[in-house]
Amino acid sequence: MRQAWDVPESTDPPANPPPDERPEYAEHPHGATLRRLEQSSGKLAAAAITRMDEQLPWYRAMPPENRSWIGLVAQAGIAAFTEWFRHPETPQAISTDVFGTAPRELTRAITLRQTVELVRTTIEVVEAAIDEVAAPGDESVLREALLVYAREIAFATAQVYAQAAEARGAWDARLESLVVNAVLSGEADEGAVSRAAALGWNAPEHVCVVLGTAPDGDSELTVEAIRRAARHAKLQVLTGVLGSRLVVVAGGSDDPLRTAKSLIGPFAPGPVVAGPIVSDLLTATGSAQAAAAGLRACAAWQDAPRPVLADDLLPERAMAGDPTARELLVEEIYRPLEEAGSALLETLSVYLEQASSLEGAARMLFVHPNTVRYRLRRVTDVTGWSPSDVRSAFTLRIALILGRLSDFANGA
Repeated sequence: MRQAWDVPESTDPPANPPPDERPEYAEHPHGATLRRLEQSSGKLAAAAITRMDEQLPWYRAMPPENRSWIGLVAQAGIAAFTEWFRHPETPQAISTDVFGTAPRELTRAITLRQTVELVRTTIEVVEAAIDEVAAPGDESVLREALLVYAREIAFATAQVYAQAAEARGAWDARLESLVVNAVLSGEADEGAVSRAAALGWNAPEHVCVVLGTAPDGDSELTVEAIRRAARHAKLQVLTGVLGSRLVVVAGGSDDPLRTAKSLIGPFAPGPVVAGPIVSDLLTATGSAQAAAAGLRACAAWQDAPRPVLADDLLPERAMAGDPTARELLVEEIYRPLEEAGSALLETLSVYLEQASSLEGAARMLFVHPNTVRYRLRRVTDVTGWSPSDVRSAFTLRIALILGRLSDFANGA
């Protein structure tokens, strides 16, 4: 007979049930193993860090801050495995769970190879502890789960580095476009040089700019094709598609025509113009402006070679209003002839007026044809342009016209 002071038997579950009887473990098919895995996670992470310190020289050489981030990644990896083992039927965002604990800068601090070594070391530590961690009879289950998780974490590692590479590539492309645009627009300064250095430009001694029409389609494919051609030709390049134009700043060769021929493949049909060689990226603006002026004026020379030098287009550029071309024709052709003596200027002028006839020029000048021939050779020596060549004769004629106009403007 129960007394009034007797405590009735309680039907509620005990306040602190044994660990294996807790709902999260009792309902799991391998609850004991899950519990032991959770309890061992801290020890496993510490063992992984210790093994890295013993076996990975690059880890020992890292700054303390980066080592601490790597430790967090190892802990997050083991915690993510535990959560994945708890809910194997639910897809887990492993890359977020594991690598989300570390800052983005860590992907630049350690390479993909080092990350693979980090993951391998952590997996090896967990695998070596399976017999100790798994409940009796669950060893094969835990080992199989670890193998599947290792595959997933490998994919997640590749994804993290692929995303970082894509982001870095997109940033580099924008940076390169800024440098190319600064060169083309005449705004290149030390800031542009610094940005180019960040892209791997190591300041070659000879630089020129090549301009042409960009092909239709993906501009990234065009840029990559230019880079492949540059690697084959052993050139450094900064390149970009600006509107309809494909711009290449090339360094490493003192021959602009050979440079243009090496890179011409990715350009669309149409004229391709190479600017003159300059000494560095800061002065590449002059080469770019010459190439741009040549590209605009190229329509006037329908038989122009492809590619063509901007300096070979000086007469067309001058007629199109390019002040630099006008100045070059006067200063590099007319003034040297003027300084060499009036006989050369007079002979060249008469020779051109007489339809390039030696005898006709000789009669007009009252000299022997051999004298005319000698003076024309002197013209070639002084200017680099041969009066007997049709194209050169046209350039010399334009230079004479511009020189006389300049003299008239200056009151000479």
